[in-house]
Amino acid sequence: MELSQNTLDVLKNFSGINQNLLIKEGNTIKTISEAKNVVATAHVAEEFPQTLGIYDLNEFIGVLGLVDNPNLKFTDSSVLVGDASGRSQVRYFFSPEETLTSPTKDINMPSSEVKFTLDNETMGKIKRAASTLGHNELSVTQSDGVLRLSVLDTTNSTSNSYVIDMEGEFAEGAVFNFILSISNLKMISGDYEVSISSKLISEFKNKDMNVSYWVALEKSSTFGA
Repeated sequence: MELSQNTLDVLKNFSGINQNLLIKEGNTIKTISEAKNVVATAHVAEEFPQTLGIYDLNEFIGVLGLVDNPNLKFTDSSVLVGDASGRSQVRYFFSPEETLTSPTKDINMPSSEVKFTLDNETMGKIKRAASTLGHNELSVTQSDGVLRLSVLDTTNSTSNSYVIDMEGEFAEGAVFNFILSISNLKMISGDYEVSISSKLISEFKNKDMNVSYWVALEKSSTFGA
């Protein structure tokens, strides 16, 4: 089995959420952060014939890079990663499921109070602003019917802030201040349809790839007067 570039991109991205990974039989790859505040799911082109437990995902990605056009052949306890010529290969042993952190159930996204499109360029601006200002919080509010994304320190009312106004869907007159930790926004590059619920959870759905992320809101978030 050969892995597509999209699947390799997913694996690289998921390694930033959790260093270990449990790929179950089928074409769905899921991961969850150690703090259990970020969950991600990707549906890929490949069908994995059996469960594959990877303790160090970065190491596994490095193994794939040791050969040209890696081809995967599965055994009961390992996978053979070979090159196109068949002259070289690496045997990579599976890790037991009990040693890995993986999602135990699917996320059922509750009804959302806010929806908007977050394009890749805007996401980049948010992260650059966070780095420049030294802040790690993204506030999602509305001002005069316009959705407002602010990079700021919510514990300091006089902190410098970076603000982007954009179109969004929310009830007229709604009062909310949804707070996200920018360090949890570890999405693969792309444009996203974002939904935010007052149940303190958000969903980021990639518009071009079959990849979704669920990110917990900070407990300081508020909804209603």
